[in-house]
Amino acid sequence: MNFSAKNLKTDLPSGLVVFLVALPLCLGISLASGAPFFSGLISGIIGGVVIGSLSSSKLSVSGPAAGLAALVLAAITNIGAFDLFLCAVLIAGILQMLMGLARLGGIANYFPSSVIKGMLTSIGILIIAKQIPHAVGYDKDEKGNLTEIVPFGDGDWHELLKPLQHIDMGVLLICIVSIIIMLIWDRPFIKNRVKFIPGALVAVAVSILINEIFKATQSSLIVGPDHLVQIKAAKNPSDFFSFFTLPDFNGFLNSKVIVTGVMIAIIATLESLLCIEAIDNLDPERKVTNTNRELLAQGIGNSISGLIGGLPITSVIVRSSANLHAGAKSKVSTIFHGLLLLVCVISIPTILNLIPLSSLAAILLLTGYKLCKFSVFSAMLKNGKYQYIPFFVTVAVIIGIDLLGLYKPLKGEGLLVGVVAGLIAAFGAILHGNLKNSYFFHKDKYKDGDIIKIRLSEEVSFLNKASIRGTLDDMPANSTVVIDASNTDYIDFDVLELIKEFRDIKAPLKNIDCKLVGFKEQYQIDDQNNVQSMH
Repeated sequence: MNFSAKNLKTDLPSGLVVFLVALPLCLGISLASGAPFFSGLISGIIGGVVIGSLSSSKLSVSGPAAGLAALVLAAITNIGAFDLFLCAVLIAGILQMLMGLARLGGIANYFPSSVIKGMLTSIGILIIAKQIPHAVGYDKDEKGNLTEIVPFGDGDWHELLKPLQHIDMGVLLICIVSIIIMLIWDRPFIKNRVKFIPGALVAVAVSILINEIFKATQSSLIVGPDHLVQIKAAKNPSDFFSFFTLPDFNGFLNSKVIVTGVMIAIIATLESLLCIEAIDNLDPERKVTNTNRELLAQGIGNSISGLIGGLPITSVIVRSSANLHAGAKSKVSTIFHGLLLLVCVISIPTILNLIPLSSLAAILLLTGYKLCKFSVFSAMLKNGKYQYIPFFVTVAVIIGIDLLGLYKPLKGEGLLVGVVAGLIAAFGAILHGNLKNSYFFHKDKYKDGDIIKIRLSEEVSFLNKASIRGTLDDMPANSTVVIDASNTDYIDFDVLELIKEFRDIKAPLKNIDCKLVGFKEQYQIDDQNNVQSMH
């Protein structure tokens, strides 16, 4: 790590800003993941200290990501135990390390942006749906089980609005106030004046104050302990280390755990690499991060997180952009923010336990909305069907499986299935476009007959054979057909044979004058510009 004392005057304040942004997010993502709050803080510490030290990016900040919250919640529910789930995090870390060593840092370039945006949009919808019970104060049923706005794959549609029928007004009021504060705080007239104080932190602080006022006045709106953050407080160092959760290594023999580990590795890798690319583009010095080293760092971080009870970690755009805008110059700011999280967990858990869950739910509701807002859908529609078809396929499959539970055998695996479905749709769109765009068809009618020009594209593969055959078979009799390959670099052998068959056999039968223009010598085909014997 390049260390420069002159950067401390900017890096330490930047680290403080990132800490203030990360603290409520670590707690909120733990809530969204259905995991212990301590696990989210562990991930934030590892993301700052461990990954921050190993990564070659001087601005990127890693920690628990909202993009994985829906997957983690579904996985823990599906697997049935948090310690088994930790094996999946460990598997993901090992896979990321192997990808880094195999120099697969450019893998994100092979995933269409339409599919990635569809995945992130679906995650946003899932986050919103799963935070509504926390926002209204009915997040557990009579049996103490976690309640959702749409029951998770069990088809109990009569319970669809049950959380809304048991609203805790104090919880809901704090959620609404928190949302209003964050929306106002995001306005330029405030954001530009107090840009180093994040709105989420202000919302959390105000929510604590409101609930303390409720307690002091003995109001009926008091938010009870069940709707507050619950983190164990350590009386001594040995107590603190007892809070860590070790993985149940039997998970390595569980197919659900293995599949979850692969899913986490894929999604965490994509999210990290996309974040790194975005931050590199925003970096004033335009330094390029070594993506292979980044994957290795992320893999080590996730492996450690899985071993001691943390959530999956990725490079996160919210924290990274906060770090950049706060003026960070080196990785010291990232590491410092991780150390501050560690100090916070050790020294002030009592204060953290005053935070209402509905305030954290408010943060996640806005986070989810930013991922799936209407402008995302309208932008995809404007980009054409080859973009919006894979996008909507990805969204529909993920939401159908993970939120609506339309196909129970895949319960909890909607993200992976949705991404695969989106990739298939994208591949199909490419094939369809390739089939249609193998040539440009131009027909001009003159008084002495029809002249039809067919200009081949830059590359013509065997996939284009069917569409070219259909076009040539439909040529009208007594016409002149000019097939132009002047701008073509490659023509498949099967297509060449098809063109020769048309010129030598089919065209004469319909009294068609077929002319070939621009065909290169290696194609071994008679050309009006370059005639070469076939014999």
